[in-house]
Amino acid sequence: MKQGSEPLFPDLLWSRPENKATAGRLLIIGGNSQGFRSPANAFMAAHKAGIGSLRVILPDKLRKSVSKLFPEAIFAPSTLSGSFAKTALAQSIEEAKWADGVLLAGDFGKNSETAVFLETFLSKYAGRVVLAGDGVDNFQSNPNVLFSRKNSALVVNFGVLQALSKKERPDPPLTSSMSLYELVNVLGQWSKEIPTALITSHQGSTLVAFKGKVSTTPVKSVNMPELAAYIVTWWIQQSNKTFESITSAVWECNKSAK
Repeated sequence: MKQGSEPLFPDLLWSRPENKATAGRLLIIGGNSQGFRSPANAFMAAHKAGIGSLRVILPDKLRKSVSKLFPEAIFAPSTLSGSFAKTALAQSIEEAKWADGVLLAGDFGKNSETAVFLETFLSKYAGRVVLAGDGVDNFQSNPNVLFSRKNSALVVNFGVLQALSKKERPDPPLTSSMSLYELVNVLGQWSKEIPTALITSHQGSTLVAFKGKVSTTPVKSVNMPELAAYIVTWWIQQSNKTFESITSAVWECNKSAK
């Protein structure tokens, strides 16, 4: 399905919530002591996309530097290096109970304890989760955790998806030289075999694959945390129409960036 200047599912544009009370609750998790650009960008994009209520969890190593700039932030235990510690899990799960969906926005850093935190969070929290940035990268050693989980969507650049597919689905391989048509066919078949929605970009288009359906949307550029924020917002608001809502989110995000 090709989506161009007009949305593929225009009816979704007119059925969105009209007030914040019914526009959904989103929890964003991300950041480390070296930076929090991804969760910050996602926070702003989610507001722009029309989310109702929003909370953000950052590592407590950031408290002194960002608490005044980012008063909405909640702070969870961090490692000595400033990434999320395993002890941040209980607080994150509790905050996730409040939300209709969770965005693991990125900037987690490469830390073995943070990788355990992310993997355990996905196993213990059954709700809707969108992963982006190095939130996905942290699972390269065990990608089955991502591809076997229900209520999940991966917003991932093509290079990372290639790396994940080598372990999870090596045949046929994803290659940078493959045509958009070839990638559509591969993702269409792959998405029939897994419960996870896949969102990636290739040759100037963003692709959405879910349960055998694939949409393509021409885009000029992609900011993964912002796209992920639009996706989780639309998915929360149209929870029974996963493919349609994510495809519409790609169109709306691309339109807002022009």
